[in-house]
This record gives sequence, structure tokens and C-alpha cells, in this order.
Amino acid sequence: MSGERVGAAVTWGLLGAWVVHDLEELATVPGWLRRNVPQLRKRFPQVPERVWRRAETLGAAEFATAVGVMGVVVGTASAAGRLTGGRSGLYQSALTGFGLHGVMHMAQAAAVRGCTPGSVTSPLVVLPFTLWARGRLRKAGVLRPPRPRDAVAGTAAAAKATVASHVVARRLLGAARRTS
Repeated sequence: MSGERVGAAVTWGLLGAWVVHDLEELATVPGWLRRNVPQLRKRFPQVPERVWRRAETLGAAEFATAVGVMGVVVGTASAAGRLTGGRSGLYQSALTGFGLHGVMHMAQAAAVRGCTPGSVTSPLVVLPFTLWARGRLRKAGVLRPPRPRDAVAGTAAAAKATVASHVVARRLLGAARRTS
């Protein structure tokens, strides 16, 4: 039914679902990396060594700071969605990126044949929320038609935002260390 109103649960719900998902990541990423990078390095020798070194040196403070930076991005996208009744391109791209991010977590778990950070909340929170929110946007008549390039753009935007959040976190923590 076209013309339905897009409620706050659809737009702010992106931020809420993201918080639940990232709490799982905050609780698991640093320890998981410490325990698993040595085996992953042997199992996936095609991955560049600099990636493994970076994974080994990712500390809890940097990861938590990067999560906070990403929270600002997701919060901004959610606010844009709310202000536009779900029409915002930023919001819809973030929603798409969030869903695809969940698919990637499940693919990672399949690749390592075990539980990985983010793989618990992806099928329980990330994907159900994304599908529900897209359905609400569709019913309201504001969802842009899906195109393969949107999936590529959403994935690329999520990857860029992730890298940028870690760069900002490293700089913030470096500046804090220099001033203390």
C-alpha cells in the first residue's frame, strides 16, 4: 500500500539495530583476533601480510573509538532518514550497507567454519531489521528500486566508512597520547 507513513522505528531503528550488533563486536573483536589471527594467517596465505599485522595490533581502545565514530555516521544517516520520511539517499544507502555488512559477517563465519565477531547478531538482528525496514519503505512508496550498482555502492560506502572510522580513531588516540 503506497503512501504509508514511515515511522521512527524504521529510521531510528537502524541506529538501534546497529548498536545491538556493534555491542557484540565490541565484546568479541579484540580477543577473537588475538586468538585466531595466527591460524587465519596460515589458512589464508593469499591475504597480504600488512592486513594480518594490522589485525594483530588492533587494540580494544582503538576498536571502541572506531565504533563510536561509526556510530556518528549511522546516527547521522538515521536522522536523515527520519527527517525525510525514509527518502534520504544517505539513510537508504546506510540501510543497504548495514544489511550487506550482515551478509558479509555470515560469509566470514562460513569461511572460517565457526563463530566470528558479528555472526550471532547478523542473522538475528541485522538481516531481519534490514528486510523489515526495506519492506516498510517499499509500502510507503519511498524505497528506491534495487539496482546491483546500489549494492556495490552500499558495500563500498560501508567499507570506506569503516576504514575512515579506524583512521579517525587512531588519530584521536594518538593525539590523546601526545597530550597526556
